[in-house]
Amino acid sequence: MKKYIILIASIVAISCQEKIKKEPTSVTTETKIVEKDTLNQQISDTIYLKNKNKNGVFYAESALDSIHSKVYLKFKNESASKMIATIIPSTGKGNIRFSQIIYPDNSSNGPFGYKLDTEVNQKGEYILVVGHSLMADAPFIGAFKVKVRLIN
Repeated sequence: MKKYIILIASIVAISCQEKIKKEPTSVTTETKIVEKDTLNQQISDTIYLKNKNKNGVFYAESALDSIHSKVYLKFKNESASKMIATIIPSTGKGNIRFSQIIYPDNSSNGPFGYKLDTEVNQKGEYILVVGHSLMADAPFIGAFKVKVRLIN
């Protein structure tokens, strides 16, 4: 009986040890750090677009599910006159779109599609609402990426 207990304890101890991970090369590490630093994080159902990548593009990742059917992207515009925003679903296609844009003066426009190309002449905070079309059959459930570029 004692032998079985020792055998089981040995198996458990071996299986619980962490596997040794190889360190990535410095180039890979630098690339991941840049991507992580420029990725805008989601807090609850809102993504605050504050970090741009080296090309001046805001980049964010999120997901929609049955509980969180909308995601809000907030950004401040101080000098841009045009905005180009794109949704890239992880599945390649899906019932997902820019549902609405809310301007700093609280007026709004929408719905749009995967791509939004519009003027942003007002200074202040803009809100982009991403969700699925209520007119289509199956709501989008899954991950997606958003790119927003402000052009002066």
